[in-house]
Amino acid sequence: MKLAALTTAATLLASTALADIQTRTVQFENEGSTLSGTLYLPESHDGSPLPTVVVTGAWTSVEEQMPREYAEQMVARGYAAFTFDFRGWGKSGDLENQVRYKEDPQAKISDIRAAFEIVAGLPEVDPAQINGLGICASAGYMVDASAGNPLVHRVGLVAPWLQDAEIVEMVYGGPEGVSGLIEMGRAAEAAGGQIIPAAGPVGAEGVLMPMGGYYYEPSRGAIPAYDNRWNNASWEGWLTYYPGDHAAQFDKPLAIVHSEAAAIPQGVRSFAEALASPATLQWLEGVSQFDFYDNPEDVTRAADTVADHFRANDD
Repeated sequence: MKLAALTTAATLLASTALADIQTRTVQFENEGSTLSGTLYLPESHDGSPLPTVVVTGAWTSVEEQMPREYAEQMVARGYAAFTFDFRGWGKSGDLENQVRYKEDPQAKISDIRAAFEIVAGLPEVDPAQINGLGICASAGYMVDASAGNPLVHRVGLVAPWLQDAEIVEMVYGGPEGVSGLIEMGRAAEAAGGQIIPAAGPVGAEGVLMPMGGYYYEPSRGAIPAYDNRWNNASWEGWLTYYPGDHAAQFDKPLAIVHSEAAAIPQGVRSFAEALASPATLQWLEGVSQFDFYDNPEDVTRAADTVADHFRANDD
């Protein structure tokens, strides 16, 4: 494994202002669901195929949140970008009859693979230069959707949530806590789903993330497009999904941007140590998980790193 550790204390030079951007809606089908996506292009695009980045966001998110933030950053650096809502979230799926707001890792992995396939056929896209960028929870999904996938050139992960069984127990209350949540999930599944708010103020009860911050503040992630919903039927699939164990099977050139001040950095360290493919690992000092989503300075630094990685020549 080739691992370049780039610990950054100083502020990197900010990129120039975001380029003017044009977008168009792209709908595609996967496993019976209609998914809604957005293709981002430079306003001055002349129609020639561009290297492209498929961007996916954190759990419970929709494409207008951190995926759009990073898609715009990629366009400013000369790429096309593609975001989409996973099935059952935002604008995707049968809004009347499909299970909604379920954090289903296997379904989301499949949706990312389908996104790569549809993007490869778009006339604005260079099919030999399609990259994946996963943020937070979808970092694991992106790893699994890209491994062994001939459509994917390179992968970048920002603030990745790469959990294994040990981290799951640490985060969710030990073996008893995990067992209790799985039982709750099974009961919700049997009842056809149980929907609760995803975000709420600090200390709120009956909420997935009672911590305020990004998902709760309208000036940040609590935008009108955000579902702000969580299906308790998600728990078993989420708590038994261990992307931190999947490094040995990953076969794409990889860049990771994270911080010791962000979520579960130990997952990144373990994953990086087990990688068999080339990787660049950049640690930014004092950056919180939520700041990776929308703080301009931190988003710029992360976007610079992954864009440079996508542009690098393969050896």
